[in-house]
Amino acid sequence: MRKLLPIITSHAGGRSAMTCRFRCGDACFHEVPNTSENEYVGDVIASALSRRSMMRAAAVVTVATAAGGAVVGAGAPQAAAATTTEGWNGTSAKGARGLRFTPVAPNKNDAVTVPDGYAQNVVIRWGEPILRGAPAFDPDKQTAAAQAGQFGYNCDFLSLLPLRGEYGRQVLVANHEYTDEILMFEGYDAANPTREQVEVAWAAHGLSVVVVQEERGSGKLTAVSRHRLNRRLTATSEFRLTGPAAGSALVRTTADPTGTKVLGTLNNCAGGETPWGTTLHGEENFNQYFGGFDKVTDPTTVARLKRYGVTTPVSERKWERFDDRFDLSKEPNEANRFGWVVELDPYDPESTPRKRTALGRFKHEAAQPRLTEDGRPVVYMGDDERFDYFYKFVSSKRVAKGGSRAAHEHNLTLLDEGTLYVAKLTGDSPAAEIDGTGKLPSDGEFDGSGVWIPLATAGPDGAVSHVEGMTAEEVYVFTRLAGDKVGATKMDRPEDIEPSPHSGKVYVALTNNTNRGKTGFAPADEANPRNLNKHGQVLELTESRNRAESTTFAWSLFLVAGDPNDPATYFAGFPKDQVSPISCPDNVAFDPYGNLWISTDGNALGTHDGLFGVATRGERRGELKQFLTMPTGAETCGPIIQDRRVLVAVQHPGEVDGASVENPASAWPDGPGKIVRPSVVAVWREDGCNIGT
Repeated sequence: MRKLLPIITSHAGGRSAMTCRFRCGDACFHEVPNTSENEYVGDVIASALSRRSMMRAAAVVTVATAAGGAVVGAGAPQAAAATTTEGWNGTSAKGARGLRFTPVAPNKNDAVTVPDGYAQNVVIRWGEPILRGAPAFDPDKQTAAAQAGQFGYNCDFLSLLPLRGEYGRQVLVANHEYTDEILMFEGYDAANPTREQVEVAWAAHGLSVVVVQEERGSGKLTAVSRHRLNRRLTATSEFRLTGPAAGSALVRTTADPTGTKVLGTLNNCAGGETPWGTTLHGEENFNQYFGGFDKVTDPTTVARLKRYGVTTPVSERKWERFDDRFDLSKEPNEANRFGWVVELDPYDPESTPRKRTALGRFKHEAAQPRLTEDGRPVVYMGDDERFDYFYKFVSSKRVAKGGSRAAHEHNLTLLDEGTLYVAKLTGDSPAAEIDGTGKLPSDGEFDGSGVWIPLATAGPDGAVSHVEGMTAEEVYVFTRLAGDKVGATKMDRPEDIEPSPHSGKVYVALTNNTNRGKTGFAPADEANPRNLNKHGQVLELTESRNRAESTTFAWSLFLVAGDPNDPATYFAGFPKDQVSPISCPDNVAFDPYGNLWISTDGNALGTHDGLFGVATRGERRGELKQFLTMPTGAETCGPIIQDRRVLVAVQHPGEVDGASVENPASAWPDGPGKIVRPSVVAVWREDGCNIGT
């Protein structure tokens, strides 16, 4: 019997305490915001096995012993290839088209480790100048003015868009989710940050647009500094609220009595690309930036803030000391101006990005459109919180074709009118077969059905609420409360949600939920088959008649993540001795062949996070292979898979408990003696052929 990989037990998933502190404000150590009586997804999924798969599942189920605990170390020196980790199954270079590479073994290398025959380069690092007049990066002389012209910190979502008329060039758009001041500033005093440090952090948040140049004969990309399209948007840039909640009394502040102009975008996580050439960016853990909750006295305001996890008397970064808008006792509506999907036009550096209120307000992980048969965009979205919901928005307007200015202006209104829905799932098998170990039920596959419940509809003459007791404005600004009222299904941290451009099926990354099965919380069930779920799963959703605007759907668990040697894992029925171990799926993307690629955040198997490809159809459906691994402390973000290139954002390298500028836990990307810098990396085949063929 093969030995299981070690499991980290000290923190939720495999994250360091430092990551939880700066990324999400220790969300997992706070009270779960959703206190509604709605069903947990475990309650409804526990009985949802497809009888079609009984024989296939019986052939692949294995039995193994439970694993002991271990803690990830600081990492090994850089290496060209990973050394095999005990318990890894060691799959071969054979596989589905697009996945024909020898998988990287799980490892703890302080490097981006790629398969044999592949090369890589750092495309751009935190602090590299991209605007005219911006100085070269100097970690000892950081200023807000310099950072506002340099590539931001902790890159996450990435988009590569074509640049017509400039051979070999593309437009790279990046989110900058959050800052870790301990790893940015030497001698940082968390209890007493300086104004200069705070203003640098404001400038390091937000978005970057930078043109990149391909190198002939390879997949190497380099940033083109000072290009006319290059742009930085920060925590103090102007953004415009649009749609049904714009102008509402719920989003007005002293500085903005119109309720239409917001300064900044915060905690931008994943995102999406639209068919009309813009990018979408989800504002996620915005709750952590606000202090003064203890001084808010209005009970309705208190309840609403608590539902969004905005509960700290003093924020981690102490921004409320330097700007009243981050002090809830002075500006209780300021928090309502974050938690939206932002739409950016990367081709117009003079445009004002727009926060689309018709898509609802919650902790947006991402937003990825798909078109209906008649050309209306449908946007799928996850709310990254334990026991919260996933949503979709169906526009009432069709995409205008062509490149005219009129078509462009029309398409910039598509996400302001339509209907916002939330998902409710039901299962169809006996819950008695779910015992909390993750053992497959007798019929071999997790599945069920669901409905999209309408919350509100926005039109040219205003908006209508479909939720009893809530106005339309309240539905859009307090979307979580609307989901509570209509009985949406509680999920295990729905993060990135992507529709396949090949099949139309929708894939939902559910990262983990270590509260499952604890006293007072839902027990394991079929969609969440393990108590104390450290590893997460991926749900596959098929709209009725495969029509994006349908109000009913079928669902199944495509993957139940973890060590393949553990019986509490499932890989779409594929033999588990032929797949790589995976833990904590986060972002997902598709390659040109229809394979799903999954990046991880918080690997709880004792090795570093990575990027994985998995076949979604054909006889190799469920075959999952690891393509690369991250340096010490880093998470894999923003995957882009092109014919001949893979891009990833290496977020928070060196973010290990006890690390600091003076005591680094990683030497990536520039070696010992250099400050650790989040960066974007490109990977390609050395022979110039397509990835995985």
